[in-house]
Amino acid sequence: MSSSVLRWPDAPTVAAALRRWAERAAAERPELRRVGYAGSYARGDWGVGSDLDVVLVVEDARLPFWRRPVEWDLTGLPVPADVLVYTEAEWRALDPARLIARVLAREVTWVWPP
Repeated sequence: MSSSVLRWPDAPTVAAALRRWAERAAAERPELRRVGYAGSYARGDWGVGSDLDVVLVVEDARLPFWRRPVEWDLTGLPVPADVLVYTEAEWRALDPARLIARVLAREVTWVWPP
């Protein structure tokens, strides 16, 4: 058989890997408050090539929102990941009139804390 077969990690595998990552990150970074994921893995419509949309909530942040992801190394996850880092105050203040806030509030699957 000479055809290629593409395999991609399933949702439980990816969620477990993110949970392990969160436990390690929380031990090193006490400002971490919550870890979850959204997007195709949260909706259940992931497929080969899907990335993981990670949501982190931290106590406070010294960098502006758009720069915060550089402080978080997610390269150990089994799929590529994009990360959104919110402070606790920003997360509480998300405007439900904005589409991103509605999607995140409805879609995030929290994996940490347990």
